[in-house]
Amino acid sequence: MLSTLIRRLSRALLWFVAGSIVLVLVFRWVPPPGTALMVERKVQSWVNGEPIDLQRDWEPWENISDELKVAVIAGEDQKFASHWGFDLPAIQAALAHNERGGNIRGASTLTQQVAKNLFLWSGRSWFRKGLEAWFTALIELFWSKERILEVYLNSAEWGKGVFGAQAAARYHFGVDASRLSRQQAAQLAAVLPSPIKWSASRPSAYVASRAGWIRRQMSQLGGPSYLMQLDSSRKL
Repeated sequence: MLSTLIRRLSRALLWFVAGSIVLVLVFRWVPPPGTALMVERKVQSWVNGEPIDLQRDWEPWENISDELKVAVIAGEDQKFASHWGFDLPAIQAALAHNERGGNIRGASTLTQQVAKNLFLWSGRSWFRKGLEAWFTALIELFWSKERILEVYLNSAEWGKGVFGAQAAARYHFGVDASRLSRQQAAQLAAVLPSPIKWSASRPSAYVASRAGWIRRQMSQLGGPSYLMQLDSSRKL
């Protein structure tokens, strides 16, 4: 009985490992048709009796403003070009902060956010975190940094039912993602921690201040020229 259960669990684990590897490899080249977060938001809207129409249009790397690419890195993950999916010092700092109490601080890299939004559900359980770590490792192994950022920018939530850079640019500023200015890009990046609560087009004093900080960080990183470092600066 026990041996049968172990064999079945082992077989299920093997299928999961193989399936997840194949899925990550496919999305290395094929645009994901949607994300787990989009499904979650759609289901939540049905449960709440307020169905929403999801807005999302996939745009390739070259059709997204370099200003937005750098703004997102500046605001969310300044070590993106050099790490392998995990920012250990940031994780340690977040754990120490959370142990002291107060608002919970996260330390997710852009790669971890892609893994979570694309494949997993919301939550803070250790099981989900373990799956997130697994998918993060696979993404870093099989995708380029450019691809990771491209998928992130096409999957990030930027408002109620608004997903991806193109939908966000049209919704908040009435322009295409390729034509976003540095200020607009900074405001979009500023609301990423709480895109439902905060508005990029009608920024609160806090969001405006955060956008200003992001612009300064963009300049310190070197602006769009920073993108040349992607896939050439990773540290073992």
